[in-house]
Amino acid sequence: MTLRNILLGATMLCAATTPAFAFAQDAAPADDTATTTDVAGETTDYGNEIIVTASKRSQTLQDTPIAVSVTSAADLQNAQIRDLIDLQSAVPSLRVSQLQSSANTNFIIRGFGNGANNAGIEPSVGVFIDGVYRSRSAAQIGDLPNVERIEVLRGPQSTLFGKNASAGVISIVTQKPQYEFGGSVEASYGNYNAIVLKGDITGPISDKIAFSIGGNFNRRDGYAQDLKLNTDVNDRNRWGVRGQLLFEPTDALSIRLIGDYDKIDENCCIAGNVIAGPTVAITNALAGGPSVDANNPFSYNVYNNFLSTNEIENYGGSAQIDYEMGNLGLTSITAYRQVRALTNQDSDFTGADLIGENSADLGIDTFTQELRLTSDFDGPINFLVGGYYFNEKIDQKNDIRFGTQFRPYGDQLIRAASGNALNVALLEQTFGALEGNPAKYTGSFFRARDGLDEAYRLKDEAFSIFGTVDFEVTDRLTFTVGANYTKDKKRFSTNVISSDVFSGINLNAPAYAPFRNQLLFQGGLASQIGTTLGLGRSATAAEIGAFAGANPAAFGAISSAVQTFATANQNNPAANPLNGLKAFQFLPPFLNVPNAVEPGKTNDGDLSYSVRASYELTDTVNIYATYATGFKASSVNLSRDSRPLASDLPAIISGGLATPNLGTGSRFADPEESTVYEFGLKGQWDVAAVNIAVFKQSIKGFQSNIFTGTGFALANAGKQSTFGVEFDGSVRPVDGLNLTLAVTYLDPKYDSFVNSAFGDISGSKPAGIPDLSASMGATYTHEFAGGTKAIAHVDYAYESPVRVVEGLTGIPQNISDSLKREVNSLNASFTVALTNGFELGVWGRNITNAQYLTTVFPAVAQSGSVSGYPSQPRTYGVTGRFKF
Repeated sequence: MTLRNILLGATMLCAATTPAFAFAQDAAPADDTATTTDVAGETTDYGNEIIVTASKRSQTLQDTPIAVSVTSAADLQNAQIRDLIDLQSAVPSLRVSQLQSSANTNFIIRGFGNGANNAGIEPSVGVFIDGVYRSRSAAQIGDLPNVERIEVLRGPQSTLFGKNASAGVISIVTQKPQYEFGGSVEASYGNYNAIVLKGDITGPISDKIAFSIGGNFNRRDGYAQDLKLNTDVNDRNRWGVRGQLLFEPTDALSIRLIGDYDKIDENCCIAGNVIAGPTVAITNALAGGPSVDANNPFSYNVYNNFLSTNEIENYGGSAQIDYEMGNLGLTSITAYRQVRALTNQDSDFTGADLIGENSADLGIDTFTQELRLTSDFDGPINFLVGGYYFNEKIDQKNDIRFGTQFRPYGDQLIRAASGNALNVALLEQTFGALEGNPAKYTGSFFRARDGLDEAYRLKDEAFSIFGTVDFEVTDRLTFTVGANYTKDKKRFSTNVISSDVFSGINLNAPAYAPFRNQLLFQGGLASQIGTTLGLGRSATAAEIGAFAGANPAAFGAISSAVQTFATANQNNPAANPLNGLKAFQFLPPFLNVPNAVEPGKTNDGDLSYSVRASYELTDTVNIYATYATGFKASSVNLSRDSRPLASDLPAIISGGLATPNLGTGSRFADPEESTVYEFGLKGQWDVAAVNIAVFKQSIKGFQSNIFTGTGFALANAGKQSTFGVEFDGSVRPVDGLNLTLAVTYLDPKYDSFVNSAFGDISGSKPAGIPDLSASMGATYTHEFAGGTKAIAHVDYAYESPVRVVEGLTGIPQNISDSLKREVNSLNASFTVALTNGFELGVWGRNITNAQYLTTVFPAVAQSGSVSGYPSQPRTYGVTGRFKF
């Protein structure tokens, strides 16, 4: 499959788009009608035109000069799209991945995006539900509510959506209460004993008040097996409720109140063994049998010592007030939300009890207020102006502790690294004796339940002022300019305490000079005698004794020279024979912030703007050209890998603040600034539609957030850019048949990234971004005499092979580059809809059971081993639905 062939074939058909469920906005149902929701939430019939609010105005998709994909409620049902993770199979430019827990999900649009796992990372893709910003992924993922449509806006949207839309926006619009009584109930059963129940009801309370209430329940057994605990894992267990009230006391005033609560209590997420390194032999011995399913992540068989915990509560409320004042419309959206997430995981992902706990207790409280004024004049000029306030508090407590077998595991690591010359007990006795108390460290190195106690706090306060002006030069030509000024302030603090005794040992301390001298002498003597004997290796103790007896003079000379070197270098950090042990100082003391050098705060301001021209070539074809900038505020590394900048280290040392074994890194990443040049064409005909976007998008200071297994390496890239082409459309060649195709071609690169976690990778291609993504689908609806309908749907998603990560610590680059992902996913459904509102259907997702790794990372404390998260296996089931 090549981009050229796809584009040529689609052009010849005069149709292309994502699967029917992804770009249903381009193709109306068979009766040429579409039900949509305007900015006030009212359901209206617009023929075969789809109304979107991507520009915070009600416009037809045809007239919206923005690259936007729209998925309708019917499309979600046909494709069995349960949440935003499933949505990526419908929108090729969107990638969604769930990582180490149910609370951690990452969104990427056009190859740009991050912010999933680390609560301090600002998202690059803003997720909005009914106009309310969901700031963190724990507040975004769950069963989708009673959806009217989902809009995916591609490219920087900071002009209207603020600081967290530098890569794009996902806007979910739910159905608002109706004045006509109605509702639906739905039940599904699938493999792995999956049970999904949904229900909603809406109707009038009076002629000016309407209500709706809905609920969902989603439970499934795990599709993976923990062979040590003898239970299934990666299950699903979540439910939620959502209620709305709509007050319309006058024709000009509308008040919409929304409250929701959802809860997740699941065992997630397994990591399989991708590469079995040399430590697997040790973990197997400690576990008394297999500790991992070596080199086989898609067996879905794992070995753990305790089940993962994912207890997540997400709740909140919002009030939207719309007031019409003649040709002006005033909108206010006020919202308050809370997220509470308690997670725990056996993060060594082996049957050996190495990590006894890796827990996180996260609380997020968010208040937002948006106010905007929109004009609707008959003249050539219209405007939108508004303001936005954001206040968020994050309180996070983490613990990582050694398990009961980490001490013997650490002992084996030290023996292997020292050629069996050193061991844990010897080091404890020696260091204690040199400090004047031989028993000081007895039994304390790698002691069970030692580790890190972590507490992080972040307060983020931001405001923005934004606006756009539309100027209709002629009936067909419109110029639009917009701007957004954002001010963002963050205050953060840490309270991290390490009880890992060995990691607090300064192996360069003067007190240990005699021990270093001894090791230098022993090692040097063995090396020199081995060389003298031509062994090509260090001599053994027996060989040294034999040489000394046979060559006393030569032995004396060699010994004297080696001793001179040892004495001269016993305090030389570069020659320290204990340097090899530093790799096992896993959890060193933490320098907390704020301190005298690091204030623990950021203060960012930015003016983003956009310039756009749109021209109506004909009544059915529009073109547009856009230049826009975007902004993403500083992100804070709320993890145990937070380190001071190298430039701050001299001041920290001179101020007496340095902790033992203090390294450098970053506390936060500076803001991102994005830019896009885009040209687009949109065509809408009675039986076909086509959308094309060609763009060059770049981000200066891209915030790279690399998962290290238990923490995150956060850094700014100098610049990342992408040239891309997006092509989507649909065609109805005969009544009842809708064919769709969407293709995204991306050519990304790091223009400059000198200080990445893997060195200078400037000029390389960012990992995880496929050159080619495609979605295609077909939906056929046959209506029988009497009105009963049979609906058959099939869709296919493809991503070309791409390396999963840019590098892996401790793994040769050629091996990490060989780890690639290719997606081939086939989904299908068949539904019979009766005239009385009852529907019965069968469905399958990932029917071919395609397998790929969503991400990989270095196995925790297991040098040479790699873990990874495998894709979900095939699922299928039956669904019954009744609408009334």
